[in-house]
Amino acid sequence: MQKMHLVDKPGVCQTMIKTIVVNPGTGDLHTGFERVTVTLWTSGYPLPEQFLGSLDPAPDLAELYRNWQLIYQRLCDRLGGGVERLALRSPITVEDEIEIDEDGITNVSVVSFTELCHQLQKSLNNWLQSEPFLNVSRQVRSQITPDEEIRVIVETNDELLRRLPWHGCDFYRDYPMAETAVSQLEYKRTRSSRPAKTSNKVRILAIFGNSQGIDLEFENNLLANLDEAETTFLMNPTRAEFTSELWHPEGWDILFFAGHSHSQGETGRIYINENPTNNSLTIEQLEEALKAAIGKGLKLAIFNSCDGLRLASALGKLHIPTAIVMRLPVPNRVAQEFFRHFMQAFATERLPLYIGVQHARRKLQGVEDEFPGASWLPVICQNPAVEPPSWQKMLDATN
Repeated sequence: MQKMHLVDKPGVCQTMIKTIVVNPGTGDLHTGFERVTVTLWTSGYPLPEQFLGSLDPAPDLAELYRNWQLIYQRLCDRLGGGVERLALRSPITVEDEIEIDEDGITNVSVVSFTELCHQLQKSLNNWLQSEPFLNVSRQVRSQITPDEEIRVIVETNDELLRRLPWHGCDFYRDYPMAETAVSQLEYKRTRSSRPAKTSNKVRILAIFGNSQGIDLEFENNLLANLDEAETTFLMNPTRAEFTSELWHPEGWDILFFAGHSHSQGETGRIYINENPTNNSLTIEQLEEALKAAIGKGLKLAIFNSCDGLRLASALGKLHIPTAIVMRLPVPNRVAQEFFRHFMQAFATERLPLYIGVQHARRKLQGVEDEFPGASWLPVICQNPAVEPPSWQKMLDATN
């Protein structure tokens, strides 16, 4: 784990950063977790503090999440009235990857969905406040304050744990500058051999893929008008065109994808063009080119598309520093609103990445009358061995 540094926002006093890494160890929600390790890193200190606890079985939490996911999908189908209105960024009806018992879930409404959200958050809080974990929580809280930026990284390969709405915990009410990310169990730093930049701008590779039924012009215009960015746009590229740009000798700071995507087995698939054949790719099919891009300094991947946790898992195996994805199918407008608010916070206001995602996620509550559950969708996927990028550092980087 790399030592964490201070926030480098221009014109603002530097603040302390705390990073809390939660590793639940072996187990699952049905059997519990007998050995949970919580590691606390503090900026300015090279070594961490560590606490041990356990978490009881929580089968009700697993069931609530499965029901929440199913009802979310059904609300998308019902409220959408077809792809032309809702415009999900998924090319197909997304089947739940986790087995769900659909008995008794027939009357889907926004009111019942909202109540289920409350039940799920309450169940999650009760689980984390249970006696075997309470002492760990108290010890961690004694070492942090509400005015500090706090990065909470849940370090697990358990699919269900990665999908839980961690932002709904009471912890985040008490610590308003805290935000959660998920990470793989294995991670490492990749050495960068990037040549010096030819311009003092953030280099962005923007891929606009299959857009049937959705509007990608909003993100296109936003990226085109970023004064401090040098953006290369690929519209409906072939695999050869996409990989060729990833291999670009100058490297990239940010990879952005907008279009259709979905989970497929243990990985994710993105639809890069609208051709009858050869129109989609998995991360594994881009592996060598992505490794090259990461080796040349790629720091952030943003997949503004549906159901991206499997994409992020595949990227995590390549040790990308940071990725931002959506955990479930995402309506077109929600994707647009999230990207607008995130770029305003991250690129314009120079907020740290975690705080930028937090601001954008919170602002999605403003559209939840029309798109229930919107603020639950964005997820940060972090390589804990690498400092998350900042816009200013990407501007200043020369290698």
